[in-house]
Amino acid sequence: MMADSIEHVISYWIIFEKFHSPALAGFAVIAHWLPFLLFSVWSGALADRFDPRRLIQLGMLLFMSVSFAWGVLFLTDSLEMWHAGALLVVHGLAGVLWMPAAQLFIHELVDDSLLHSAIRLTATARWLGLLFGPAVGGVILLVLGPAWGILFNVLIYLPLILYLWKAPYQRKHAVAPGIRGYREIFFVIKKISSNPVIVSMTLLVGAASLIVGNAYQAQMPEFAVHLGQPDGGIAYSALLGADAAGALTAGLLLESRGLLPARPRSALVLAVLWCLAMGSFALANNYALALAILFVAGFVELAFYAMAQTLVQVHAPAAMRGRVIGVFAMASLGTRAFSGVTVGLGGSLIGIHWSLALSAAALFLFIMILLFRNLRSFP
Repeated sequence: MMADSIEHVISYWIIFEKFHSPALAGFAVIAHWLPFLLFSVWSGALADRFDPRRLIQLGMLLFMSVSFAWGVLFLTDSLEMWHAGALLVVHGLAGVLWMPAAQLFIHELVDDSLLHSAIRLTATARWLGLLFGPAVGGVILLVLGPAWGILFNVLIYLPLILYLWKAPYQRKHAVAPGIRGYREIFFVIKKISSNPVIVSMTLLVGAASLIVGNAYQAQMPEFAVHLGQPDGGIAYSALLGADAAGALTAGLLLESRGLLPARPRSALVLAVLWCLAMGSFALANNYALALAILFVAGFVELAFYAMAQTLVQVHAPAAMRGRVIGVFAMASLGTRAFSGVTVGLGGSLIGIHWSLALSAAALFLFIMILLFRNLRSFP
């Protein structure tokens, strides 16, 4: 995840410097998330049928090839807009290829009693990579420059590839049947529709990603200006890193204390707290208070997301667990391609503060409906 983040830091900077194209920057967001919407179920089905270690390695090789291609194009000063678009698409495909396989691989490694801990730890590692990626990427960019820096980034993927070559793995269930094309999505949805835990947790993360998602981060420069920090620098970077720091703290604290076991009602309550935190940040007019609120938001976001993912994986039928993880990824990650509509486009109409606050309020109402509709079904 750190290598992924470093590539974004360097490639986005070069794209901005060379093309100054808001359309290409918008395409980068779509190319990153849309593959999760289109191909997550297929990727999960592949993980059900084949060794997930090899799918993860293939995803890492695609990431490496994209970083290598960026480096060559930077060195030869031959980067064109279509090159950038193609590499952004391949990068998005690499993400959707490895992520469902990684979650299934974790499930095969540990018993159900340890699954919540394992998922929370991997989510913590993801946030750790996202937290340190921009800092490390900035140093690499400064020391090595963009071309050699992104070529050096290729090496960061190698340890995971080498570890997975002979990592312990034994499939716990029979090989799943073949893939039915896009009918697979409807087949999986039909199979899980009778399970209120899977349905509610998938709806929860899907609504959170669609209505709020992480689109507010793209608006952070304007939030910083409104909070009295117009010059960027450390104050601006702190706003970007506050929720990541909260998520990292949540992972370390909750794991070390064994707190918050996975329960559907707990996940929904934590998501409600996240809505309140995001709404409060949107309306905050004090910089220090905004930092504290973002820290809390990151804390509860990791807690409810890891809990929802655990519950879905535990309740999924063993023979199609990868496909169910794919549907979960489609909802939780694929819908982020459209979160800019509520927060971003809404912000252009009524201002970013009110667009984020109203988006958080809409999500709050949806979660409350979900909670009250399932009160008797949830422990």
